[in-house]
Parts: sequence; structure tokens; C-alpha cells
Amino acid sequence: MSGAEYPCRAIGIARTPFSDPAATPIQAAFSTARGTVEVYPEFRDGLAALAEFSHIILIYRFHRAAGEELSERALIDGAEPHGIFATRHFNRPNRLGISVVKIVGIDGTTLTVEGADLLDGTPVLDIKPYIPAFDCIPNATSGWVTPQHVGRIRNQSASI
Repeated sequence: MSGAEYPCRAIGIARTPFSDPAATPIQAAFSTARGTVEVYPEFRDGLAALAEFSHIILIYRFHRAAGEELSERALIDGAEPHGIFATRHFNRPNRLGISVVKIVGIDGTTLTVEGADLLDGTPVLDIKPYIPAFDCIPNATSGWVTPQHVGRIRNQSASI
């Protein structure tokens, strides 16, 4: 069904030290910043057994994205545009983002995480456990994303 809409609601909100998109790490893998995810009380029971995992996948809404595009230049060294589904750019249909972060601690409905790359106030739509046997594909390819591009993202994120 083309163009069908599916309702989605936030299960919590991210609290991070980042308010300026230009001064936010570009990928969680290169961030050492700590933040929290405040899970709304009605979702408390969903956190059972989560502390047994070292990392989680946050699925969230880019709530400050400027628009929804089908083509964008990469945020770092974006000389040419790519189809939006071949990027992790925030100006995408549905404005959904993902980040893999380390769990530092859980206190009630507050998750403290390391590797924050979200803007403060980002609505969190879902949390999934990171499971290396499922989520790490050893022979995966990176398309147009070269080691040099990854290095520039690492350097940019480390300087924040």
C-alpha cells in the first residue's frame, strides 16, 4: 500500500549535552558522550532484563530535521548527492534514526548511555537489544562509504 501511514508514539526522550546540530557527533560509534534516555513510566515493564545487555539500539525521530528528501550530500565531504536510502542523513522520509549505544546504567526508567549522538530532546520511538550474533555482519560491504570517509567522520566526532 503506497503512502500508507502508521501511527507511532514516543516511548521516551533522550537527554544529551547537544543542542546544536553542527556540534553533535555524527555517528554513535565515534562518540564518547554520555546521555540518558528517560523512558516514560507506562513503558517501565519493557525494560525488564535490558540490564543484561551491554549495548542497545535506539530508534528515534530526527525531530529537528529540515525536511524529507530523496537525495542528500553526506554531512562530511559530501561532494555528490546519494539516494537518501544509501545515507544516514537526517532529512529522510519519516525522519527515523538509529544509534547503537553502550548501557552505563539503568535507574528506574532512566537509562544512562555512552556514545550519545542525538540532540537533546530527541523523541525515542523504540529500544532494541544489540545482539552481536544478529547485528554484526562480518563480510558486509560499505558501498560508497570509504575508509577515508569513515576516518573524517571519526575525526569530526572526536573533536566535539
